Amino acid sequence: MVPWSREGATLSFLRGLSLYRWGTWVWMAVVAAVHADEMNGRWAWLAIALLAGAFAVTVVAGLLRTSPAVATSSVIMAVEVGLGVALIASTGLVYGLDHVNGRGPSLGTGWPTAGVIAVGVARGPRWGGVAGTAIGLSRGLAAVVSDTGEFDRAIIMAVVSFTVISMLNGVVAGVVMSFVRRWEREVAVARAREEVARTLHDGVLQTLAVVQSRAADPALARLARDQEGELREYLYGDRDLPSDGGKDLEAVLRAAGRRFEQSFDGIVDVIVATDIGPLPSPKVHALGGAVTEALTNAGKHGAAKKVTVYAEPGDGWSLFCSVHDNGVGFDPDAVTEGRGLTDSIRGRIVDAGGRVEVHSGIDKGTEVLLWLP
Repeated sequence: MVPWSREGATLSFLRGLSLYRWGTWVWMAVVAAVHADEMNGRWAWLAIALLAGAFAVTVVAGLLRTSPAVATSSVIMAVEVGLGVALIASTGLVYGLDHVNGRGPSLGTGWPTAGVIAVGVARGPRWGGVAGTAIGLSRGLAAVVSDTGEFDRAIIMAVVSFTVISMLNGVVAGVVMSFVRRWEREVAVARAREEVARTLHDGVLQTLAVVQSRAADPALARLARDQEGELREYLYGDRDLPSDGGKDLEAVLRAAGRRFEQSFDGIVDVIVATDIGPLPSPKVHALGGAVTEALTNAGKHGAAKKVTVYAEPGDGWSLFCSVHDNGVGFDPDAVTEGRGLTDSIRGRIVDAGGRVEVHSGIDKGTEVLLWLP
């Protein structure tokens, strides 16, 4: 299992961002070539130099995309954002004011946005917003240095609009990245917990079960059983676990088993199949209540000292559950069904859309079978 790393999510974004840089640089170069005849002859060299600089940054960033710590260093990102500012600001010199207010393409078409996103990803929404604002205001600088056209309200609106959009690009990139990192961390923690659970289940829990079955000292057997219960609660209980029908069901059944053990000084083995699909809470609670009542009957009326609770997907049903005890049992034909069985077991399960069967015999124990849709 690969441990969580802050660089993991950043690495994925940097790889995608590398493709974005290449695509936008190619488009930027194509636009510059198509509009070459519109360039101011005195500043054509500046456009070529800046395009070459953007090409160099694109190549270097592509080579560093597998080294997040270097690719997101302050120097690298400052160079990229600074070059983006220079590309957009030089539009006023290279093309003139008409290209600043949207009547013609900017020299830095699309490419400077990569720097804004990179800052947001590496430094968070605040610095992403700062980088976006710098890129946006560079359009105002392009209008200031231009020596053609008239600085009017249209220019102001173009600058404001571009600044807001660029700032939002940086902020949103930072926010999205923070969510991705948090999700990655939670997944890593959940995987680590499952790995620990598997290891303990195959080792410690099995050892405790052997101690319970072979210990001649009742106090030692009870201690092992209590420790097993606490460990299972930690591993399979609902604390810090995602909502999952199988795990929620197992936690409820084990809680019912512990109550039986504490009340009747018996042992309950809870076995839950791993392929049980998610169950809605009302059905889990209905089954938990029915199993609790069945265990109470086993201890109170059947004098049972060992009960096995088994749950698995049923044939044609979502869930099948068996509660089988080693108590004195009873003759179903000679005993009238009590309110506990009628209301607390049958009532709960039937209300949930399921069905119940009870099998018992004198000195043969009792088995309560439960099905849920």
